[in-house]
Amino acid sequence: MILQGKIWLFGDNIDTDAIIAARYLSTTEPEELAAHLMEDVKPDFPGLVQKGDIIVAGNNFGCGSSREHAPLAIKGAGVSCVIARSFARIFYRNSINIGLPILECEEDFSWLKSGEDQLKVNLELGKIIHLQSGREYSAAPFPRFMQELIARGGLVEYVKTRLASR
Repeated sequence: MILQGKIWLFGDNIDTDAIIAARYLSTTEPEELAAHLMEDVKPDFPGLVQKGDIIVAGNNFGCGSSREHAPLAIKGAGVSCVIARSFARIFYRNSINIGLPILECEEDFSWLKSGEDQLKVNLELGKIIHLQSGREYSAAPFPRFMQELIARGGLVEYVKTRLASR
């Protein structure tokens, strides 16, 4: 799967309350959650992020609570991928479970221009290309079965497909 989009840069330790504030947790509808994505960190973000955009962050992205609302809000906003130096483990697993593509990449991307620079991401190979400079970076790709799970939209859809093919 090849993804390409404008990047939105966030720092280290972006917790689930920063991704989607607790006051919005009365719903699990991705589009409703997306309307408030990152608004306590960057108030205008819900109006700026577009389908296909990519979130790039530092260390420990998604730390905090274990609720699925955070990756649901990101996916609901149409973000195609999240790239971070590291993810909180529960956020990592929740993202895979709902089919949100994520990649861990040790590179420091803090020099990127948020809302301007673009990346092209090959999920199958774990290859990340900064389109403005042509620089290439590597991330560990998921095993094939996890790539299929993400491509099908998450764990529930993956299981439905597998059961239907029996």
